[in-house]
Amino acid sequence: MSSVKKAGILIFPGTNCNQDLKAVLEDVYQYQVEELWHQSSFQPDHDIYFIAGGFSYGDYLRSGALAARSLSMKSLIEANQKGKKIVGICNGFQILTEANLLPGALIKNTGLKHICKWVALEGAGIWSNYIGQNYQLPVSHSEGNYIISEEMLSEIENNGQIILRYVENINGSQNNIAGIQNKSGNIIGLMPHPERAIYPQLDYSYSNEQSGRIFFEKILA
Repeated sequence: MSSVKKAGILIFPGTNCNQDLKAVLEDVYQYQVEELWHQSSFQPDHDIYFIAGGFSYGDYLRSGALAARSLSMKSLIEANQKGKKIVGICNGFQILTEANLLPGALIKNTGLKHICKWVALEGAGIWSNYIGQNYQLPVSHSEGNYIISEEMLSEIENNGQIILRYVENINGSQNNIAGIQNKSGNIIGLMPHPERAIYPQLDYSYSNEQSGRIFFEKILA
């Protein structure tokens, strides 16, 4: 039996972070990567699935709303039923909430402007064991303001489903939430881009180098 790990990346019209993600998975972690087009179903036999960032369907209607109803997402729901790991980054996080695979929703930033910069983060729940001080990742979003009902907020807090918080609330997110997981812990959504903070040869003046590796080594373990 082959020991090669397989990853699937869902692709929609407007996805633009898939090549960065693919390069990280192949070059750094030696995964066999398959890009999964939105109009096609797939067999849920990959080890892990990613929904990359971008502007699926041009963010018409609501960010992620159209993508959540695609044929490929039906296969992703089957993958979830099998307990497969699923990770949504930025627009991928928006799609996961629109598909009801994660609770809450992501709306326009309180300042109504696109935010593109490095931000300080802190780990929450079990992730506090992995995310130390001065942990930073880049963000790039217009609709990263995470909202959820007060009842559900108490539930995800009590269940330890919040995994990342902004040190400084950059977009108005409730309780500074930057990333969450489902109750089972196999689905993760986050607004920051760990795939953009990987390579040590790059000079990141606003962040500790290779901070994205901490994220990937946690989820790929």
